[in-house]
Amino acid sequence: MWETRTHILRLITITNKSSSSSSSSPHDYVSVSAAMAAPPSSIDPNSGFCNANSIYYSLRPPLSLPSPSLPISIFSYVHSVLPSPPPLYPAIILSSSSSSSSSSFPLLLSQISSLAASLRSHLRISKGDVVYILAPTSLEIPILYFALLSIGAVVSPSNPLSSPDEIAHQLRLTNPSIAFTTASFASKLPHHLTVVLLDSPLFRSFLERGSPSLPPIETTQHDPAAILYSSGTTGRVKGVVITHRNLVAVIAGYLASREANPLENGPGVTLFTIPLFHVFGFFMIIRSIALGETAVLMEKVDLPSILRAVQAHRVRTIPVSPPLVLALAKSDLVLKFDLSSLEGLGCGGAPLRRELAELFSARFPSVNIHQGYGLTESCGSAATQLDPEECRVFGSTGKLSAGLEAMIVDPSTGEALPPGRQGELWLRGPNIMRGYIGDDEATAATLDSEGWLKTGDLCYFDQNGFLFIVDRLKELIKYKAYQVPPAELEQILQSHPEIADAAVIPYPDEEAGQIPLAFVVRQPGSSITENQIMDFVAKQVSPYKKIRRVVFISSIPKSAAGKILRRELVNYALSPPTSKL
Repeated sequence: MWETRTHILRLITITNKSSSSSSSSPHDYVSVSAAMAAPPSSIDPNSGFCNANSIYYSLRPPLSLPSPSLPISIFSYVHSVLPSPPPLYPAIILSSSSSSSSSSFPLLLSQISSLAASLRSHLRISKGDVVYILAPTSLEIPILYFALLSIGAVVSPSNPLSSPDEIAHQLRLTNPSIAFTTASFASKLPHHLTVVLLDSPLFRSFLERGSPSLPPIETTQHDPAAILYSSGTTGRVKGVVITHRNLVAVIAGYLASREANPLENGPGVTLFTIPLFHVFGFFMIIRSIALGETAVLMEKVDLPSILRAVQAHRVRTIPVSPPLVLALAKSDLVLKFDLSSLEGLGCGGAPLRRELAELFSARFPSVNIHQGYGLTESCGSAATQLDPEECRVFGSTGKLSAGLEAMIVDPSTGEALPPGRQGELWLRGPNIMRGYIGDDEATAATLDSEGWLKTGDLCYFDQNGFLFIVDRLKELIKYKAYQVPPAELEQILQSHPEIADAAVIPYPDEEAGQIPLAFVVRQPGSSITENQIMDFVAKQVSPYKKIRRVVFISSIPKSAAGKILRRELVNYALSPPTSKL
């Protein structure tokens, strides 16, 4: 492991010293710029749009990536960019209501090394083996991830709250050789699968044993690193195959951003309100270690616990989804805690409306909301807002990430569209997935022969290169001859002071085909009526976009990333008695 780190550091040094050389070897780091494929004169410097081929190019600085032939895992890449010796402050903190435990960078690296050796020598885990992980957030999860990645095993984490049917489907897709879980969730796994408990003395001993002498494992960048499960909001859950190079590309982008915008006042401290099995949490924990930051993990994620953790650990950044932004902006509980350390939120998972961003900014004027956009299929990264000026472009998810290309494609004609025109977003670049495991049909439908990922999202770029997400194409409501984006109506509903949360779905209608039906969560103490809600929306939208039905509900079902689970609401709406509305 240490030899690999030294080797990569030497390569980085050589590259930095000889970047002006015209020669290149397979051991050099290479500059990856998407715009190299197009004549510079044809690319609009403001939007990144190329008139010659209708492709949008990232205007971020080019990525510096290892040559594709260089044998590097995402762990060895992360290890190579850490300071030597590693920092002594905490790499990971597990925050709970009663106490906290932590692991410094030296201890973390030592435990990863010991665990990696034990995985190979005692559990016989080999390169290419799929390892299924069904467990809640803990200090052990990042150690297990990195240990597996360092030996070329394929990490396949899942939501421990998944149903038996969902787990069975995932196991059929990935055919893992072994699983890691906790005593609380072990009964969900089949008896024929070898299971190791993360909360057992055996696993603890794996973290503390010395490393036996084992031959090194050579992992190529194109080997699979992880199989992450798509949210399944519009269909059956799929297993997304992510390679080591995909992850290296994402982390390289963050390293470049950090160089351009260095942190002041010491290392960053990031609070994880997102689960580590989700693509957002998965790449963020890798990012946090690579940047030498402190990651604060949480056993229980609710608003009081979040506020206590920010105060206790002087948290500077929180990756969030819009529901948490809403809670921070509206809850009076916020006023009881010292949140002065907070500098920024990284918001993704769903569109964030301008009114909510402004409401949050009024309460937290010194905290920037960095909106971003990504999919499991793009390793969670596609566009982001980097600096305070970009953060003020409300409603946008930022500019195209470094190394990426994009097209906006008319779903009806297949025409590639210029700025200001809405269509399906297509993406291409080094962080795009290999495909869906065990589903060649879905892979072919999503990835074309030229490497374009069809996102299924209705989007547009403006004249300054900012990306705006309108809605999921499959979730548009077809009212007569019109298309109604549910997200637009949800943003309006959530702006009402008496509405805590809302979701909009299509509801069958004999005359119109579909009508917008709103599920609404009232604020405590509110008695707002259906008619009042419909009138409120009707005053702000075109007639065809009006809400036609309202159902009051205690909470909106959402995925771990904060995405509305519309299928559950559709099923609920179509079952008695709501189907008789």
